[in-house]
Amino acid sequence: MVFRSSLLLTSACFLSLSLHAQNTPPTTPDPMIKKMVEDVSAKNLEDDIRKLVSFGTRHTLSDTKDKKRGIGASRNWVEQEFKKYSKASGNRLKVTQDTFTIKPDGRRINKPVVMANVMATLPGTDPNDTRVFIVSGHIDSRVSDVMNATADAPGANDDGSGTVAVMELARIMSQQKYPATIIFVAVQGEEQGLYGSTHLAQRAKKEGWNLTAMLNNDIVGNSTGRDPEIKDAKHLRVFSEGVPATETPDEAKVRRVLSSENDSPSRQLARYTSLACKQYVDGHEVVVEYRPDRFLRGGDHTPFNQQGFTAVRFTEMNEDFTHQHQDLRTENNIKYGDLPEGVDYQYLRKNTGVNLATLASLALAPSSPENVGVLTANLTNRTELKWDAPKVGEKPAGYYVLMRETNAPQWQQKFYVTDTKADLPHSKDNFIFGVVSVDAEGHESLPVIPKPVR
Repeated sequence: MVFRSSLLLTSACFLSLSLHAQNTPPTTPDPMIKKMVEDVSAKNLEDDIRKLVSFGTRHTLSDTKDKKRGIGASRNWVEQEFKKYSKASGNRLKVTQDTFTIKPDGRRINKPVVMANVMATLPGTDPNDTRVFIVSGHIDSRVSDVMNATADAPGANDDGSGTVAVMELARIMSQQKYPATIIFVAVQGEEQGLYGSTHLAQRAKKEGWNLTAMLNNDIVGNSTGRDPEIKDAKHLRVFSEGVPATETPDEAKVRRVLSSENDSPSRQLARYTSLACKQYVDGHEVVVEYRPDRFLRGGDHTPFNQQGFTAVRFTEMNEDFTHQHQDLRTENNIKYGDLPEGVDYQYLRKNTGVNLATLASLALAPSSPENVGVLTANLTNRTELKWDAPKVGEKPAGYYVLMRETNAPQWQQKFYVTDTKADLPHSKDNFIFGVVSVDAEGHESLPVIPKPVR
């Protein structure tokens, strides 16, 4: 038996045990994922950002016909790059521009405008695995006046950094196969009101996608903040909602019983990114923020949360607001504007690696267990758990039961079982538990928190 005092472990490690004499899956990094993370190129990221900036402006209301300037030219270029990656992968990437029309909204859309999300879909190899994973950045840019569609708006970091990260992920990850489907997408209209992501989230809901996780990258390339000035090239923030936006009254009742505001699906995804970072991106760390986003700001993960999907936002640790939403100018010896020189490309490389490690780990793992419950009929100092094997995709090799103290931010112990139940010598009153599916290579699903059952 492990006593409570011995559970005070750092978030960087697990105490992994087996409840029986079973061969546990490996806990070492997957060499293929490690190699893909190492293949992320700072030079490619910089070249792609400079190319995006060369289109002058990528404002949502800018020109769509000009071949060298405006949102249309930049969308077409990203589409062509995706097609190059597809050709290199044996035409496995399915590349499209998903167009939709937005009418004037009385705020930031003053005329009917045809928008497009540039999408590269990597179909899963398992016909029985319906899971979908999305990673996004927004391609549009702006200056001080959100309605100024003609001035140069380089948007190198906001959100050229997120867009090129998605492109680099598509380039590298399309060379491998995954049982689940991955969609790499540059969405439009974020600065005017999250229009591209709203369209995509509503489409996923309407078409019944089994969307398991959505990763939004917005402002992920600058390591130097201002007010106060600080440089931090070793940390990446991940924002996630606590109480789900679509929570039902019955779900709210369970949440209040468990006090599980810190264990929503999106919060579990944020924790997952932290562990993927520790495992695959040397010298880097994810800071899990217990907020859906920053003050006074919004992002493309939000429409997915609003549709009931699991989604998080990646953002650099310290923002420089003189570079965001600014006319190009110099005042009081301060250079304003979102230029390529304001991006730390090695930092962006590592943040892209965190995305890759997270996506690849999830897409290779089995689906999460279903109907996870903690038995509460008896007063006991033990914990009995039961669950069902996932119905989607390949059967897991086994399961990990995760455990942490109620005040601990990260999982502290994990127990491997091959059955769909577990009996632990730890009180259900003192700990939080989760259950994940795991394959023979050690790829783990997102955790599921058990609900009380009798």
